[in-house]
Amino acid sequence: MSRRPLTLAYVGFAVLGALVLGAFLREHFTSPHTPQPAPIAKPATPSLPDPSGAIPRIRPLFTLPDLAGHRRAITDWDGHALIVNFWATWCAPCRREIPLLNSLATEYASKNVKVVGIAVDFAADVQTFIAHTPLQYDLLIGEEEGLDAARGFGVDSLVFPFTAFTDQSGHLLVVHLGELHADQAHAILDVVEQVNHGTLPLNAARKAIDQALTALPSTGAASAETNKTALQ
Repeated sequence: MSRRPLTLAYVGFAVLGALVLGAFLREHFTSPHTPQPAPIAKPATPSLPDPSGAIPRIRPLFTLPDLAGHRRAITDWDGHALIVNFWATWCAPCRREIPLLNSLATEYASKNVKVVGIAVDFAADVQTFIAHTPLQYDLLIGEEEGLDAARGFGVDSLVFPFTAFTDQSGHLLVVHLGELHADQAHAILDVVEQVNHGTLPLNAARKAIDQALTALPSTGAASAETNKTALQ
């Protein structure tokens, strides 16, 4: 009996199989339903620091121009404890804080503490403002970049003023939301000084700041909402 019909059948099955395989491969690699890599999600930007205390443990890194337009990194102040104050010229509580910040910059200079202002504003408006209200501390300026720097502290960009306090190693101890008052600043800086001297560990320092601020008449019960410490 001739083997030709079987040979033709085998060839037919081979061709059919190739067509099916080709269709499968086209479906697998070109179908719109093919799973695509998930986009990298941006970190959440809460309007306030998370109630659990989810602000960064370490001072975030950023670079902004100074008054002369020279870009400066926050690392330029490495080795100093920092008072980083975010403000804007149009913000009344921000303007009220300036005399206190000038005073702190002078009073704590010998204790290795530096004040750095971050004006989230137009450079021309800041130049006009400080011509009449001099600042006795370093100032950086940024519009969108300033907003990005603010978000790095876990605070919504529109919550002004806010002030972050670090130790001399760059550990973020507390972020104070709203206008800063003298008794609050001194209570925080007393603890910062102990951390700098190595007499108080970080976790204990953050708890001490919470307790000290809660006990102040000027803050009281509101302290838990306006002052957030980094993760323990």
